[in-house]
Amino acid sequence: MTEDTLGIGDLARRTGVPVRTIRFYCDEGLLEPARSTGGHRRFDRAAVDRLTTVRRLRGLGLGLRSITDVVDGRRSLDEVVAAERTALDREVATLAWRRSALRAVEEAAPADRATRLELLSAVQDGYSAHDTLVRLWRPMTTGELPPETVRMFLDISAPTPPEHPTTAQVVAYASLVLLAADRTLAAHVRASTLAGHDRIADLGELHADVGEACVLASPEVAAGAAPAPGPALDRFVAAHATAWGREDDLEFRRALNDRTAPDRDPRLRRYWHLAGEVTGERAPIGMTHTWLLDALDRSLS
Repeated sequence: MTEDTLGIGDLARRTGVPVRTIRFYCDEGLLEPARSTGGHRRFDRAAVDRLTTVRRLRGLGLGLRSITDVVDGRRSLDEVVAAERTALDREVATLAWRRSALRAVEEAAPADRATRLELLSAVQDGYSAHDTLVRLWRPMTTGELPPETVRMFLDISAPTPPEHPTTAQVVAYASLVLLAADRTLAAHVRASTLAGHDRIADLGELHADVGEACVLASPEVAAGAAPAPGPALDRFVAAHATAWGREDDLEFRRALNDRTAPDRDPRLRRYWHLAGEVTGERAPIGMTHTWLLDALDRSLS
């Protein structure tokens, strides 16, 4: 056995891994030595390559469980590295959030500091905060929608927190989460925006057509123009008329205005305003959509 195997000292010299560490890896099951007649650990030649790989992966900061998965072939190196990078990205983003949140408390006026502290302490990090936004809007994706439409809708309605948020963005995002966590608002959204959507044959087409109307209106919204009739509103109404199999006439416009009235709720207006502060967009889709609803309402008054 001794001629074809290595002692623990030889293995340490060949790999640059200390003997004490090799013993630890043996105890953890990363290495499986044989035992000599005298009870000493003996390692086959393959242990050199295996331990070298372990040493390199430890140098990247990977945990023993991930390393074991790689050397035993349960997961590829690419999978493990990608998972580790994702975890680090989240950790870095969480630290960036905490730093900005602490700075936001410092920057608050003394009279406002307690209120701001209460707001920011309720949001531990951006990732969990984002989940709250997704839960608010997820019910709107339960119909027959293409996956890409669902992703786009949630990206717009539930913006992700910036990787390196400013103090203003942290405050805006925390305020956004506070709104989204309001159960009465969640019930309001389900009862208004979702009303009757189960009777629409092609929800994906409706979302796409409404999106086109919002794009048409976005320059006016960005410029601060007052809601008014025009091509964008006509495209918006036509999208709904097509989805419902109706003609775009005065009767339909009045019915559409009544059905979408809850979407002009002040809380939703504030939601979209805060979303714009988070993303930095001058005319986020939510604000543009509300602008079109206001234009419809004013055209009928």
